[in-house]
Amino acid sequence: MRNVVTRIPETVQAVMILSRAGLVPFPRLDEGIRSLRTVKQIGPIAGPVRMSARRDPRKVGIVDELGPLTYSQLESRSNALARAWSQRGLGEGSVIGVLCRDHRGLIDSMVASGKLGSRLLLLNTGFAKPQFADVVKRENVSALVYDEEFAPLLEAVDPSIPRFLAWTDSPAAKSDSGTTLEDLIVNTDDRPLPNPSKPGGFVLLTSGTTGTPKGAPRQVKSGLSAAQLLDRIPMRVNECTVIAAPLFHGTALSQFIMSFALGCTVVVRRKFDPETTLRMIQDNKATELVVVPVMLQRILDLGEDVVGSYDTSSLRIVFSAGSALSPELGNRATKAFGDVIYNLYGSTEVAVATVATPEDWRAAPGTVGKVPCGCRVNLYDDHGNRITEPDVIGRIFVGSDLAFAGYTDGRNKEIIDGLLSSGDVGHFDSAGRLFIDGRDDDMIVSGGENVYPVEVENLLAEHPGVVEAAVIGVTDPEFGQRLQAFVVRRDGIELDEEGVKAHVKANLARYKVPRDVRFLESLPRNPTGKLLRGKLSEMA
Repeated sequence: MRNVVTRIPETVQAVMILSRAGLVPFPRLDEGIRSLRTVKQIGPIAGPVRMSARRDPRKVGIVDELGPLTYSQLESRSNALARAWSQRGLGEGSVIGVLCRDHRGLIDSMVASGKLGSRLLLLNTGFAKPQFADVVKRENVSALVYDEEFAPLLEAVDPSIPRFLAWTDSPAAKSDSGTTLEDLIVNTDDRPLPNPSKPGGFVLLTSGTTGTPKGAPRQVKSGLSAAQLLDRIPMRVNECTVIAAPLFHGTALSQFIMSFALGCTVVVRRKFDPETTLRMIQDNKATELVVVPVMLQRILDLGEDVVGSYDTSSLRIVFSAGSALSPELGNRATKAFGDVIYNLYGSTEVAVATVATPEDWRAAPGTVGKVPCGCRVNLYDDHGNRITEPDVIGRIFVGSDLAFAGYTDGRNKEIIDGLLSSGDVGHFDSAGRLFIDGRDDDMIVSGGENVYPVEVENLLAEHPGVVEAAVIGVTDPEFGQRLQAFVVRRDGIELDEEGVKAHVKANLARYKVPRDVRFLESLPRNPTGKLLRGKLSEMA
């Protein structure tokens, strides 16, 4: 019944949202229909490149360390690469694994795989050799595209797999097969190939904080799905997006795809540097910055004088996702950049769940916001009963057309009422704003009291002597479990274990005060900035 009752108004709302962003080209609706058809044929990355190249061939599509490339150049380069790969036996049914930092070679590969109907596998640049080998074997990779710095990882995989070098810092370097991506592009006819019978889609990998990351395949089912982001994030056509987060991660990839769909210029760099990021915003008059919270923290830690020396007034959107944005960090960012913070909550599996706008953040710092058009978010208790009251913590389940349909190994997340578990617990306030209280397996019971570490972490982040903090539960013979805090101190401010405990004791219940405090130079994180709690448990 829900489909009949809600699908029509949701579709109408989605069209209105796309129109507001400039994606419905009134009065040339034929162009809009052509765009949707192109995306359906060659996917959400290659499709927008082709349409943008047709509309404005001279429009700059990307800027990397080698300079700008127009959409017309991206179209021609990817045509040549797709044809070269086709001549080498790659096509529909192939899996092209890409182990690259953010640069034109990665983007050429993303577009070309769509034109071939091949499945694109975005590999994590932080892989250890065993993880890399396991994923390549499990995902049946047909060919590998890689940067020179990652060549040692390829020693662990079947040498018969074709490989193509995408980036090198030494001009004379060649891949094992003697072929670079640029060789293929320069020496191959750049006429377009026939469209594949169906798009190949792409596979994102879970964060992999423990063990081998799982593959989460994605297929954009409808061009109207873009409304899930554009409903609450005011991206517009022909703007400029600086993407600091890595493109193999869903945080950056979603904004990359949306930017291409809107015909925006995308600015990328191979490695994140906080001050260089500010310069990229200034030099390109960027309207959007895409980061994970730890990147935002590193930018702000440059200090007010450095941040203020760059002109960032063009920014309308600072898009943060991938891990929790603490109230303290979000407030600092608002002070530095203005009311431009958009805090997205989602995951590799569920895609978009909620988005906090600057208005949401002002009203309730720490919130991940409200549910956008085309998404559903429900809370359930441990027995599967739905929670509808405000301020009651429950397990978070999400549904949308962008959610995945199961891992590539056949497993899936828990499903209730057609919604996927996000693995987190949270609560809604009376205004319908969602708050994340922690992972559903992070809660500890200390002396009979339930404690979610994130509450203590957010409080510690507000202390002037704390750069960042993490809190975990450890076994305790008397209380069952107790809290242990790991703290990174800020230079120039004295802070000891008793000071940390006193700060928590003055603001939270006694049972939430960490029994142990350990000071670290930095917290262990993966390449996308996600905290590695398993490493902390090993330390404890």
